Amino acid sequence: MLDQLIAGLDPADTRPALVGRATRGELARLTHGYAVALRDQDLSAGDTIGLCVRPGPRALASMLAAYHLGLRIAVLDPTAGPDVLQARLALAAPRLILADAAAQAVAGWLAPLARRAHLALPTLSALAPVRTVGRRLPGAPPALRPLPGPPPPAFDGDGDAVIVFTSGTTSRPRAVVHTRRSLSAGMSAVRDLVRPAPGVPVLGGTFFVLLPSLASGAPVALPSRRALRRQIRSLSPQATYLTPPQLRAALAAGVRFTGRVYSGSAPVSAALLAAVRAAGAAEAWGVYALTEVFPAAAVESGEKTDFSGSGDLVGALLPGVSAGTDAGGQLLLSGPAAADRYLGDEPFDAVATGDLGRVENGRVILGGRLKDMILRGAENIYPGLYEPSLHVPGVELALLVGVPAGDGDERLVAVIEPAAGASEHEVRTALREPLARMGAARPDRLLFARIPLAGRSRKPDRQATARLAASA
Repeated sequence: MLDQLIAGLDPADTRPALVGRATRGELARLTHGYAVALRDQDLSAGDTIGLCVRPGPRALASMLAAYHLGLRIAVLDPTAGPDVLQARLALAAPRLILADAAAQAVAGWLAPLARRAHLALPTLSALAPVRTVGRRLPGAPPALRPLPGPPPPAFDGDGDAVIVFTSGTTSRPRAVVHTRRSLSAGMSAVRDLVRPAPGVPVLGGTFFVLLPSLASGAPVALPSRRALRRQIRSLSPQATYLTPPQLRAALAAGVRFTGRVYSGSAPVSAALLAAVRAAGAAEAWGVYALTEVFPAAAVESGEKTDFSGSGDLVGALLPGVSAGTDAGGQLLLSGPAAADRYLGDEPFDAVATGDLGRVENGRVILGGRLKDMILRGAENIYPGLYEPSLHVPGVELALLVGVPAGDGDERLVAVIEPAAGASEHEVRTALREPLARMGAARPDRLLFARIPLAGRSRKPDRQATARLAASA
């Protein structure tokens, strides 16, 4: 699908690609120009580049250009905090980093910009050569400017396409590796589920929305943060993808939906889907997906509402996806859209989802989460990445736990047990720097309490600690 999309980009095409931001012709010129520029950086197929650019035409074009050349793209989250980002970059070992101005705002007079963008980054240039994508501020690394000339020949074959970081620890990060084949299969599955018609807008901000829509000839609008109600009213999109927190905010603002609405990246309740239907949507879908398998299953509002069995119905398996369970009841998934492996590990036989589940008549029903993960605002937060940094002098134990906040969302609480003789004031002072370096994973609350222990080894009891945090 990506090969066909790139090959079909025409510099003379005046139809919209990203609504209000770029035509298909402008996207073509950016993509072709970045492909020439990346080739001139002495990169070749199989090399890794780090992509740290906010959503928009240049982020999309640079990603398409890298794919065209057969490069492997490591997607970097600039809000993960400097320690996590540095560990991830060490694992991915990119030959080049593409970063916009906000991601480079790390020192000097650029620091206020970093604080406004909630970024806390290491000096990127110490990890790999950096090229600036988009607006270049004084003192920033050299710009990667689109260059004229015909685009280089397309890479022909399979191989690694994208690296997306998930859980792990700072000392051993975990990254999902999708191949060109699995990436294309996943986007084809999204296209078949969403069914975008040419020429009619689609609203959504992820690559898995952008690419299948653009490949089908549909323009895409990135969701507005401040004027979503007006945006939907003016666009009348044929399909909309928003996370559950975005949906709840939209409903609270009185948005009237059109067409089909899809939601995922966090639990999607029957009540939320029903509310979306009541707000005008022709269909409202919950999508079950993981970084390792996107998408895996989907369910429409009516079917989810009618389900009366135990557990959470997340829908029928999408074509090509196979599911089973292991001895402990954990859901296992496989199929063409499944990732190849975790970076540095052997290929998957099947993806272990970390969710308890069962399959009945081709439908997936979840029964709870096994993996240690907290969902806040549709963002996956893995405690193991950040807890070690909280063990500063004066801290005996520290855990990050989630407290239910309604409709599948959670609040993040750091539960701190001070060491004997350490005062709460001393510990709070010592924690200021580690907390500041946690970026988007900074806790909502700090709770000082004795952490429950369990088992013969007297390990911290995470579930009991979460209950303690909830009661407090």
